[in-house]
Amino acid sequence: MKTLKGENLTLRALELEDLDFLFQIENNESFWEVSHTQAPFSKYILKKYIENGHLDIYEAKQLRFLIEEKSTNKRIGMIDLFDFNPQHQRAGIGILIHPKFQQKGFASEALSIIINYCFSHINLHQLYVNITTDNMKSISLFEKHHFTKVGIKKDWILSEGTFKNEILFQLIKD
Repeated sequence: MKTLKGENLTLRALELEDLDFLFQIENNESFWEVSHTQAPFSKYILKKYIENGHLDIYEAKQLRFLIEEKSTNKRIGMIDLFDFNPQHQRAGIGILIHPKFQQKGFASEALSIIINYCFSHINLHQLYVNITTDNMKSISLFEKHHFTKVGIKKDWILSEGTFKNEILFQLIKD
């Protein structure tokens, strides 16, 4: 699918061969704050998740893509659409790039690809993202892609005994 390919990246559906990568990412506690995870996932549960990947976004209300580098076919991260609401034509978006592939422009390219896909293929009117105020990399990434800060949720995330504020950003289709 041409729509899900960029200059350096391809966004694709999860395959059973991605199970170990998914297991590594989902069970990395340093990512739990952004994914709102509180407990590890078993390989069995993740395998079932991949096997249900055939459900479309209208049925599952979410959609996850693996981010793959085109030249090497290396798995470098994931990008998710969640909280899909077809009535109001909106979805939340989340992105995670494995630390060894960060700061190489991959998040920006993956975000460009998914924005185009959402507005041209799923007919969304808007995307939103929630980012803690201390996550400057993510704030910069989404502002670069014209997401607008629309509010702050005070003391929204409890992380390691401290409450953090979370910013709500929106991107509304022109």
